[in-house]
Amino acid sequence: MGRMRIPSRVLHTGAAVSALALIVTGCSAGDNGGDEEATAATASVAVPAGDPGGHATAEADAPAGDGVTDDDVEAAQEIVADMSDEELTGSVVMLTYNGTDVDAAAQVIEERHLAGAIVMGYNLDEGADADAVGDVTTTLASAAGERGWPVAIGVDQEGGPVARLDEAALDFPPLMAAGAADDEDVTRDAIRAQAADLRGMGFTMNFSPVADLTIGAEDPVINVRSPGGDPERVSAVVDAAVDGFTSTGLASSAKHFPGHGHLTTDSHEELPVSDESLDDLSGDSYEPFRAATEAGVPMTLVGHIGLPGAEGVPATLNADVYESLREDVGFEGVAVTDALNMGAVSEEPGQETVKAIQAGADLALMPPDSGDAVAALGEALDSGDLERERLEEAATRVVAMQLWQARVGVVGGESAGGTGEAGVDADEALTALADHSLTVLAGECAFEDPTDSIAVSGGSDDARADFTEAAEAAGLTVEEGADVTVSLGAGAGVDVVVGTSGPWNVEDSGADTIVEVYDGNPASFTSVAKYLSGDLDATGRAPVEVSTDAPDCAGD
Repeated sequence: MGRMRIPSRVLHTGAAVSALALIVTGCSAGDNGGDEEATAATASVAVPAGDPGGHATAEADAPAGDGVTDDDVEAAQEIVADMSDEELTGSVVMLTYNGTDVDAAAQVIEERHLAGAIVMGYNLDEGADADAVGDVTTTLASAAGERGWPVAIGVDQEGGPVARLDEAALDFPPLMAAGAADDEDVTRDAIRAQAADLRGMGFTMNFSPVADLTIGAEDPVINVRSPGGDPERVSAVVDAAVDGFTSTGLASSAKHFPGHGHLTTDSHEELPVSDESLDDLSGDSYEPFRAATEAGVPMTLVGHIGLPGAEGVPATLNADVYESLREDVGFEGVAVTDALNMGAVSEEPGQETVKAIQAGADLALMPPDSGDAVAALGEALDSGDLERERLEEAATRVVAMQLWQARVGVVGGESAGGTGEAGVDADEALTALADHSLTVLAGECAFEDPTDSIAVSGGSDDARADFTEAAEAAGLTVEEGADVTVSLGAGAGVDVVVGTSGPWNVEDSGADTIVEVYDGNPASFTSVAKYLSGDLDATGRAPVEVSTDAPDCAGD
């Protein structure tokens, strides 16, 4: 089994977490949404000494963009060495909870000493805004109690079809838009804006970016979530995305190792099996994960993928996969499982977590029941089925990452002074990404007959309303009978077709002009309007193969 070598150089440094001073008042808890009944409690969180306003601060020589440092690892080793068995088993488990009772969820984190929790859409009240999300993360952060390491607070906020925070967060496109833009500076700025937005709401980690190479239309799970099918272009996007996240102190996670985008089965429902072995995948499919590792990504998420010779075993429970991640990719950070409550995983309660940690995972994400998970880990530790060294190794990686995030600025609810700032204007960054990603699949890079009036059809009522609003704001008149007809999605007998969910859905529409924007957000629709009015030339390039005779608008 391949294991991360905790760098020996950390042992010579003298710095350690000697001051644990920051106190944050916690909340009372009731029911945790099905995990267990929890009693009312008051919690405090102790993290490395920081500013009196309630946040840990980074040392001058260790900015957010440096990620986990040797000092963080040394401090984590000291903390893990002093952990009780209960703290040790809990420190590698990431809670998922049902419903919106965050007080109860915080109580479970504190009682079971869990690494933290992931916030899903079903954990938020309908219409929750950023302030409401901040209240949730503040409560979760308070669950650290008196321990010396903070609570990890995660979210699965890729953009596009995977956006758990709805209107509370920036309306961000999927990474295929970044693949089409093919501009690392544009991608980096957009991701910085997204990361700062999430940091401002109190998150410490985001399960993004997607590093899978997609085959496109036949890929039911990843498709537009991936930057594309070309290893070089996907690697460039992933590199820029990791840098953008890390520069704000937000922990990112390259996913879904060893590569999910060539599979045609949905792992949320059942276990997909790859025809390609790890050796096969270690070429092109590994390249984006190597790029993420070189960029300093703190987490790599392992997907639920069966492999030749181990068709019934998800990669998340397969020791060969973790060994390949460590040895063939060179990754030494936190190996996190994909959600263990997905249909691809079928194990006795708690055993999914034991098998994942035994195999080489460091963080078990979303086991069906955290109580079963920590109990099973404890039993395996007592029996010797799970080596203490393996568990301590996993805990050290997780705690070191959490100490980095506390050091540079978040304990839930709001960012510390400066460290959560993007350094870019969010509207400008998202506009630039939308403009650069606008892709002509058929027609000309500059619209041949610029217009000031269009008729709009296709799509849902909401999509048409959103497109109309963006078009009118850009100076177009939207009216029936206009000379230029535009369809959102494939439509018959129209002048312009606009794709919003991948080029494969519109490339055969037959329109003279077909453009793809990868997402139906306001910035993307505004880019289309500017193209139609002659104010924007398209420069995007399809990041997957298309059947149309697309012009080379990228000009390279």
